[in-house]
Amino acid sequence: MIKTVIFDLGGVLIDWEPRRLFRKIFDDEKEMEYFLTHICSPDWNEQQDAGRSFAEATQVLLDQYPDYAEQIRAYYDRWTEMLGGAVEGTVEILKKVHAQEHLGLFALTNWSAESFPYAFDNFSFLHWFEGILVSGKEKMKKPDPRIYQLILERYSIDPATAIFIDDSLRNVHGAEACGIQSIHFQSPEQLEVRLKELGVI
Repeated sequence: MIKTVIFDLGGVLIDWEPRRLFRKIFDDEKEMEYFLTHICSPDWNEQQDAGRSFAEATQVLLDQYPDYAEQIRAYYDRWTEMLGGAVEGTVEILKKVHAQEHLGLFALTNWSAESFPYAFDNFSFLHWFEGILVSGKEKMKKPDPRIYQLILERYSIDPATAIFIDDSLRNVHGAEACGIQSIHFQSPEQLEVRLKELGVI
C-alpha cells in the first residue's frame, strides 16, 4: 500500500526549456544547439543544481568563451523566460493526491537554490507539499543515493510504501536502487493510468 508520493518538479509539474529563451537570442538554430550542447550545457547547468552559484558558473564560461558573453549572461539573467508554466495535466493529478489525507506528499527536485524561491512564489501548487527537498540547497543532486536517503530520513518516509515520480530515467533508477518504487514520467495521461493501477488515486 502506497502511503507517500514523491514528485520531481521540472519536466513533471513545471515546464522548463532553455530553447524557449534562446530562440529569442539566436537567429541560427544550429548555433543555438551548439551553444546549449557545448557551452551552457546540461552538465554545466547541473552543477548549479548541486550548489554552485550562478555567479561562479557564469564566470567559468565567460573566461572560456568570451565571444558568447552576452548569451552566457542571459542564461541566468533571463532564466525565467525558460519557464513555460505548469504542466496542467500533472497538476490535476497532484490535486487528487493532495486531496487524500492519508497520503504523504513531498517533492525532490534538482533545482538551483538561487532560482527555486521564484518558482515557489509563482506556482501555488508547490505549497501543497508537506516538504520539498531542493538539490541546490542540499549541495547534492539526483541520482546521488545520498539525496534519496536524505528525503527518506528528513521526513521519516518508509521507502517500501513510497512511490517516486521523475521524467529522468537516470533519476528513476537512482531511486529504485534506494528501494523506492518509481514511475518514469512520460505524460500526465501515462502517470494517471499508473497511479490508478497502484491504487493511489
